[in-house]
Amino acid sequence: MFFLMWLGFTSTFQWQEMVAGGTVTLIIAIFTSSWFTRMGLRFLSPVRIFFIFKFLFVFLAELVKSNLNVAKIVLHPRLPIQPGIVKFTTTLKSDMAKMLLANSITLTPGTLTVDIVEDTYYIHWLEVSTSSPEESYKAIGEKFEKLLKDVFE
Repeated sequence: MFFLMWLGFTSTFQWQEMVAGGTVTLIIAIFTSSWFTRMGLRFLSPVRIFFIFKFLFVFLAELVKSNLNVAKIVLHPRLPIQPGIVKFTTTLKSDMAKMLLANSITLTPGTLTVDIVEDTYYIHWLEVSTSSPEESYKAIGEKFEKLLKDVFE
């Protein structure tokens, strides 16, 4: 974030400016990381960074698929929806992981996280295909939760 701000303020992409900006922002990030996160610098391990990029790739793929599905529903003449609220339980322990799971579900079109009570998520789903919590979990949250476990636990 600091580096993006640096680029915005300098408005240049010369290699000297990029190296200076990268160095300055890295030093600032190292000294202030404990102020902004609970995890500090241990969050920056190479394995976690790999899983963060993997999570982002899976999230973007799900985002595209959901957008296409909702567009198909909206453009269909009969508007074939079966809205409802489903619930499932997560095994995530970290508050950050739970928050990211809820936001990932909400940002994916066709689903909206309505409430979280301890480990139970209540999701408004545009196309309820099952009332089983296990099946709802598999359709909505399983892909995200597996990757979030790799990052946060």
